[in-house]
Amino acid sequence: MRSETAFEALMARTPEDRAQAIRSLSGPQKREFAERWWQWAHQGQREPAGDWRIWLIRAGRGFGKTRAGAEWVHARARANPDARIALVGGSEADVHRVMIEGSSGLLATVREDEEMVWHRSSGELVFPSGARAHVYSAGSPDALRGPEHHFAWCDELAKWGAGGEVAWDNLMLGLRLGEASQTLVTTTPRPVKLMRKVMALPGMVATCGRTRENPWLPTNFIEAMTLDYGGTRLGRQELDGEMIEDLQGALWSRARIETCRAEAVPERVRTVIGVDPPAGIGGDACGIVAVALGRDGNAYVLEDASVAGATPEGWARAVAACAARHAPDQVVAEKNQGGAMVKSVLLGADSALPVRLVHASQGKVARAEPVSLLYEAGKVRHVGAFPALEDELCGLVLGGGYEGPGRSPDRADALVWALTELMLSRRGKAGIRGL
Repeated sequence: MRSETAFEALMARTPEDRAQAIRSLSGPQKREFAERWWQWAHQGQREPAGDWRIWLIRAGRGFGKTRAGAEWVHARARANPDARIALVGGSEADVHRVMIEGSSGLLATVREDEEMVWHRSSGELVFPSGARAHVYSAGSPDALRGPEHHFAWCDELAKWGAGGEVAWDNLMLGLRLGEASQTLVTTTPRPVKLMRKVMALPGMVATCGRTRENPWLPTNFIEAMTLDYGGTRLGRQELDGEMIEDLQGALWSRARIETCRAEAVPERVRTVIGVDPPAGIGGDACGIVAVALGRDGNAYVLEDASVAGATPEGWARAVAACAARHAPDQVVAEKNQGGAMVKSVLLGADSALPVRLVHASQGKVARAEPVSLLYEAGKVRHVGAFPALEDELCGLVLGGGYEGPGRSPDRADALVWALTELMLSRRGKAGIRGL
């Protein structure tokens, strides 16, 4: 079979079958396959088009950031024999272990007909073309003060530490060789100052990606990681490559929500569904959140069943379906946006729904404040992870308004109605009046 045909047949297999087939290849066959990088690289690893100055690959672990970085550096070295390239990591050991000597690093990805010279003691890497790369540590930023470079590869920028910003500035000031210097940054994001700075720079283009987008990873690994961490702050950061930050003065913090995770409800005493109907069709979402009171006296968030862009009949059916799953004692729905129509639409979807309409005499943030105190007191648990709902909770700011995502915290408001009914209404909390 011709090499090209064999390659196409291999690429047509499932990731699991392909991985098994690759392991059975001979040494030369594996080398040839590895050198066809741009034929099998996934989209997030491909260099963006256009005139960019900084390329940020902000992605989850296992996405293929290191391989993309190594291949990009090789390409620059082949095209520019006189190139001087900076390799910068959190420490020299990180550069050695990952960027150069790692399984996807520069030494592992060199072509069979190329020979590289690695001077480990001096931290210099010589490419077949004559281009040279030098190792730098973000922990020793002054080492970057004098050298000049054409290109730079910065790995795991988000963990550079205290000297990271100085190291970055010194690197940028030294990127003055040639007419089109470029920097590649490969990192799993963290909400640190340097990440924010780089993301706001002119001439920056970003590639974002998730761990599960790498077709070369074993399916059982993806499934296990998703089961353990999917939707949590850690999972969204380390697997999905999301930049997750806390707003100053927010009623809910990410850290607080993470301490509220639970696997199950002990024994239910009461169940409530909160509904925040949208003002119109095709705009804001209809918030639908189910909560339960456990025998231990704690509240448990069971489901975020919110829907967006639905007609009144559509979101009413979503409420009825949620009720069928959880058998609530009460469905609490805000009437401000629709009056008696809200109740009639809900009962039209299911005449047996135990609907109770409530009127909001306070703003969303004011209503949410006493509920946030329940979290602070450890009285609320999330049975699983609810990323969209939790993002909205973290967008409600004390004494202020709502700072996103989206223009309205519909999911969060539904949660507030449900938990107020479940945990606070018996104490006659101001701001709610049953109708």
